Amino acid sequence: MTIEGFLHTKGKKIVDGRGEEILLTGWGLGNWLLQEGYMWKAYGERFDRPSRIEKVVEELTGRDFAEYFWKEYRENYIRREDILAMAELGYNSVRIPFSYRLFMEDGPGIHWKEEGFVLLDRCLSWCEEAGMYAFLDLHGAPGGQTGSNIDDSVDNVPRLFIDKDCRDKACALWRKLAGRYREREVVGGYDILNEPIAPADAGNGDYDYLIPELEHFYEAVTAEIRKEDTVHMLSFEGAHWAADVRIFHKKYDDNMVLHFHRYAEMPDRACLEPFIEAADKLDVPLWMGETGENSNPWYAALYPLASALGIGYNLWPWKKMDCTNSPCSIKVPEGYEEILGYLEKGPHPGFERAQQILEAYLQNIRYENCELHPEVTAHVFRRPPFTVQAVDFDTVPGEGISWKGNGNPDDDKLYRKDTAMEIREMHEAKEKKFAFDCGWERLGLVLKPDEYVCYSFTCGSCAERELKLRLSCRTEEEGQLQISLKSGSQVTTAFHKDTIDTIISLGTIPAGTSKETIKIHSLNAKILLIQLHII
Repeated sequence: MTIEGFLHTKGKKIVDGRGEEILLTGWGLGNWLLQEGYMWKAYGERFDRPSRIEKVVEELTGRDFAEYFWKEYRENYIRREDILAMAELGYNSVRIPFSYRLFMEDGPGIHWKEEGFVLLDRCLSWCEEAGMYAFLDLHGAPGGQTGSNIDDSVDNVPRLFIDKDCRDKACALWRKLAGRYREREVVGGYDILNEPIAPADAGNGDYDYLIPELEHFYEAVTAEIRKEDTVHMLSFEGAHWAADVRIFHKKYDDNMVLHFHRYAEMPDRACLEPFIEAADKLDVPLWMGETGENSNPWYAALYPLASALGIGYNLWPWKKMDCTNSPCSIKVPEGYEEILGYLEKGPHPGFERAQQILEAYLQNIRYENCELHPEVTAHVFRRPPFTVQAVDFDTVPGEGISWKGNGNPDDDKLYRKDTAMEIREMHEAKEKKFAFDCGWERLGLVLKPDEYVCYSFTCGSCAERELKLRLSCRTEEEGQLQISLKSGSQVTTAFHKDTIDTIISLGTIPAGTSKETIKIHSLNAKILLIQLHII
């Protein structure tokens, strides 16, 4: 991909300088210019936000090494190799979260720091080389806009909307950024604030009374940006982890995108519907600008659905320590348990030992030293091999093409309420496997005689290859399934009662095939479909 002019909105679409629609797909560079402790495998409050992480690093290593550490960290956590690798995987955009503290000093008056601008400039040059649009994301605003660790707030209060000095600094920062980058086509847009005003159930207080102040801030900062830059697209997020749509009763700019976040949701259309409705009323595009931290089958459910509905997305995060659900996993350095132990009131490992451990970490964060997980991208784009839950059949274009059921839509269903397919709860919900586990994997699809479902996927202009389907199912009676590809091959498979799993060859996909669809049609059987493994 190449950068083809400034991105801008056209009705509910984002288009480039040629007027061609761009469906955003990408990753966020979390933990680079604003750190979060969980990405270091540290979960306590002592190491949960940048200012506290910086304090602990200095406690462990001394001031001189700490200064060296953070310079090397920012030079190496995200490099040219990361951006080029992202583009090579097929993504077209990146979201760059940052803290205001890299751009301006705390204290009285407005005094600029050059470090943040230099880092942004360098990353934007890599994005230009890679042909990827970059979104500038104010993740930590002066005073904090969220009231939690993710904005590096001092006291978990969203002071951006309370203290005039914080508000003035934030407006000045965005005007400065707009003036600096107004001519850079690689900048896809300005993401004004990340996740403003956390909900009361987050445990840090009820600040919903500040939501009108959020609206006023958006109006004020938009005016400041437009004094310098009239071309770049603006991204606006609602309150409550960017999941509340109440501020979207009006447009804040004629070139705006409605930006929302989705985590831990059942990954069907219902989790997108409030935002679709809000965007339809305003006639603006949607961007699921932060999402992820889940299982690969969850990715294979939500992101192809969003794409089919014309909704771009940006996953979180590109890289973190010891993981399997991000493309890059940072290896745990030898002795790192001594650092974690210190965070839990254990002994100080000693300055030299701590320096040694963190020096190894600085090597491990480099892209070429990470453990890579291409299977993550395979699921995001549904590229073989990947796994999809049977309940996540195509939504678009809809009944009669994507699926055919003999029942009726039912608001009482746990999932896929808008379809006529029977969804069965195979067992009761269990304890969550991880924080964002929504438990939807316990659901199966009951396919009855003369019903069918379709599953679209991408092949990436693949070479000629044999395609196989490993079908996880439970048969309740003897019968036959007809399984076919959009490209033409078709096979009929007989199932005996109590069949569990079966592998079916679907024939050869011609070279150059970019998109394909599997259709599963029950000829005369009632079968509980659980998972499809496309290999």
